[in-house]
Amino acid sequence: MFEKITEKINSSFKKLRGNSVISDNNIEDALKEIRLSLLEADVNYKVVKDLIDKTKENSIGQNVLNSVSPAEQFIKIFNDQLVELLGEKSPELNIKVKPPATILVIGIQGSGKTTTAAKLAKYLKEKLKRNPSLVSVDVYRPAAIEQLEILSKQAKINFINNENNNVIDTCKKSKEKAYNSGSDTLIIDTAGRTQIDTEMLNELKEIKKEIQINETLLVIDSMLGQEALNVAKTFNDEIGIDGIVLTKLDGDTRGGAALSAKYITEKPIKFFGSGETLDKLEVFHSDRMASRILGMGDVVSLVEKASESVSEEEAARLSKKIKNNDFTLNDFKSAINSMNKIGSLKNTISMIPGMGKFSQDEDAMAKANNEMKKTIAIIDSMTPKERENHNILDGSRRRRIAQGSGTAVQDINSLIKKFLQMKKMSKNMGKMKKNSKNLLNFS
Repeated sequence: MFEKITEKINSSFKKLRGNSVISDNNIEDALKEIRLSLLEADVNYKVVKDLIDKTKENSIGQNVLNSVSPAEQFIKIFNDQLVELLGEKSPELNIKVKPPATILVIGIQGSGKTTTAAKLAKYLKEKLKRNPSLVSVDVYRPAAIEQLEILSKQAKINFINNENNNVIDTCKKSKEKAYNSGSDTLIIDTAGRTQIDTEMLNELKEIKKEIQINETLLVIDSMLGQEALNVAKTFNDEIGIDGIVLTKLDGDTRGGAALSAKYITEKPIKFFGSGETLDKLEVFHSDRMASRILGMGDVVSLVEKASESVSEEEAARLSKKIKNNDFTLNDFKSAINSMNKIGSLKNTISMIPGMGKFSQDEDAMAKANNEMKKTIAIIDSMTPKERENHNILDGSRRRRIAQGSGTAVQDINSLIKKFLQMKKMSKNMGKMKKNSKNLLNFS
């Protein structure tokens, strides 16, 4: 996400190198490039003007600290303005109320409302230890109710099925059913249209009038660009929203909607979708998102994802085996699988500071993904004995493994070579730690 903005903004920062003071002259070219990159990324022109003006106002005349370069100081100023633009802190959902707390999910057709409703239910259940129920009042789109029911089963969430075309009556009965089933939260998935129309808006207004709604979340497809902002403004003006959920942000290299949505509606971005599966819903943190936009990674989110995806026991086991130089091909496979659990290779690399540029190389990412898949296939074609002891892999065994994995003998040789290099590195690291410890004891 944000690849195009990141690349051009970082290019503009280079223009400030070698200056002792950030001045009107040396900042103009950088701001011009940033302005152009933001507009090309579908960021609203009012947002761009405000962001550029505030950055310039806070930059001009700034004496550069001895410990940092002008570019670094400018990045800090620009980062602060980005965080302010995105919303300094996203408020929590208003669900600490008499149960069932009711969340209304709204948006146009195709924005990802139904999937978002299921993702949100899964998030509430797993992260906040809530007991949510899901209901669909989309009586217009064919199979909309069935879709939510299928997603509910996948997420193991209570689904309320009402065979009733009266939307208001369904909402009222669903609140009763949710309460009687012990649910503390009800998520209502509403109908959408390909475009906003009066009938849809009136239906949503009627729901909010007749049903006590604690949280209204607008789902926006971030890939719609400027149109997404028109949608956001209309829904907020006509219905009133409490927060925004951005979908398909992982597929949007421009990021215009993310940078403009909060500014246009004056309502916080609370969540964003980072993939298609039900676990790919993340809380929106403006400071972390600003860091990603500027290509500085997001270590905090990466650590959180890792801790959620890989158990402490597994992490400790692998760490111990590497430390003792007892790392086998089985462990090599476990390490790759653990990495895959965190997310796509592209997203994982983009969260590592200084590695954002590499994640933008589509060919390199595709090659790396293929290599990982090939590695798994090769190891899976080995016998348990071969995985535990690579020394027994003679020529005939390697030919058998190549045939079984659909690869070539050279691929097997290459994998073993990389594996041995990793073992050598871990062995050297172990020696360095041991020598450092002996040195400390001697001193």
